[in-house]
Amino acid sequence: ISGKTRTLIDTPPDIRHDMNREGVRAIDDLIFTHWHYDHVGGLGELEYMVQLRTAKPVPTYASPYTLESIGREFEYMMYCLDTTPLNPFDSITLDDVTYTALPVQHAPGTYGYLIQTADTSLFYASDTGKLPDETAERIRGVDILAMDSTLWKDNLYPRSHHSVQECIEEGLQLGAGKIYLTHLAMHYSEPITLAELEEYLKQYDGRVEAASDGLSFAI
Repeated sequence: ISGKTRTLIDTPPDIRHDMNREGVRAIDDLIFTHWHYDHVGGLGELEYMVQLRTAKPVPTYASPYTLESIGREFEYMMYCLDTTPLNPFDSITLDDVTYTALPVQHAPGTYGYLIQTADTSLFYASDTGKLPDETAERIRGVDILAMDSTLWKDNLYPRSHHSVQECIEEGLQLGAGKIYLTHLAMHYSEPITLAELEEYLKQYDGRVEAASDGLSFAI
C-alpha cells in the first residue's frame, strides 16, 4: 500500500481475512510472485470486490508462466483481472513506487520484487533458495530485505527455500540494512517457538526480525 493507491502482492487463501483486519476494502493493482496455491489460493475472494466496489478489472502483473498458470486454475476469475506479463528485470511504476521483477530460485516463473521509492529500497522474495547472481547484485545494499526463511536449521529444500540461518547470512553478505524473516514454517527437523526464535535473533541487535501479520513500515 502506498500513498494514494493500494497495491497487493499475492492472494493467499486467507486474503479476505487479512484485508478485513487491515481495513482494506479495495485494491488498485495486483502483483504475483508465483503460482503456488499458498500465494494464489485466495484469488476468488476478490471477485466480490470487482463486482460490488470497483466495477472494473484489477491491473495484474506477474511472469508469463504465472499468469498462464493462474488462468488455467482460475479461469472463472480472469474477467476480473487486466493482466500484463512481466519479463525478468522488467519494471513498473505505480503511485511513484517502482517494482522490478527479479528472478529467484523456486518454481518456474517466480519473482522477487525490488520495490523502490525516492527514499527507500526494499526487496521482497517470499519464496526463494539462494539468489541468482544477477538478482543478488541488483539488490546489494538494499535498505530492507524481506526474504524466505522457511526452515529452521536443516534446509530440506535448498533449491527452493532458505533456512533462517541462510537468509540471515545472505542478507548480511549483501549489506541489507534491515532483514525481515518471512514465509516461516519451522516445523521440519526441529521444533522452535516464536519466543525462542526472537531470543536467537537478539544477537543481531535489532537488524534481523521475524515478520508478523499486520507488520507495517514507511518506505
